[in-house]
Amino acid sequence: MSLVRKPMAQRLNQCVRTVGSMLVLLAAMQFALAQEPPKNFIMHEAPEPGAAIRFQDGQGQTRSLADFRGKVVLLNIWATWCVPCRREIPALDHLGAALSGADFAIVALSIDRKGIDAVRSLFAELGVQRLAIYVDSSGQAVRAVRAPGLPISLVIDRHGREVGRAIGPAEWDGATTIQFLRGIILHAAQNDRRSDHARLDSNR
Repeated sequence: MSLVRKPMAQRLNQCVRTVGSMLVLLAAMQFALAQEPPKNFIMHEAPEPGAAIRFQDGQGQTRSLADFRGKVVLLNIWATWCVPCRREIPALDHLGAALSGADFAIVALSIDRKGIDAVRSLFAELGVQRLAIYVDSSGQAVRAVRAPGLPISLVIDRHGREVGRAIGPAEWDGATTIQFLRGIILHAAQNDRRSDHARLDSNR
């Protein structure tokens, strides 16, 4: 008799775990969708393939967006000669403080031809504390994301896919914007947990 009941109990536990995971994911999605996006932000109906972008960090080392897989990334493409870009750098720095942690990263990518020194000088002038220096002196990033102008900001999920973009400056340290991004981070985390549960259940 126990040989019959054990598989049934296992299947019941599996169903309970699956339903629980789906309810958690649904709650996370509802939370994310309920938040007001930043001004000029366009949310895609489904994640789109992300662009392959390479650049240098503040130490001159070659980096790419692939280095940030596993995190939700805000990619902000800007330049020191772009006045609206300069104005939103402090807000991005404040955002980095508000959402610091292992699940989120800001890649403020300058396309200045003068390179790292131009960015370092402006960051010192503005008192930037959180933002790391990233530079693409070739300007290829602008073409790769099909940017109509600067600044442009892309939200990229944990798997490197673009979920939406803001064309033009945004109030990145505003309360509604921070809540919006928190919703996306929560959604991504819960979605990954659901995928992990599904893989575990399929292996049982």
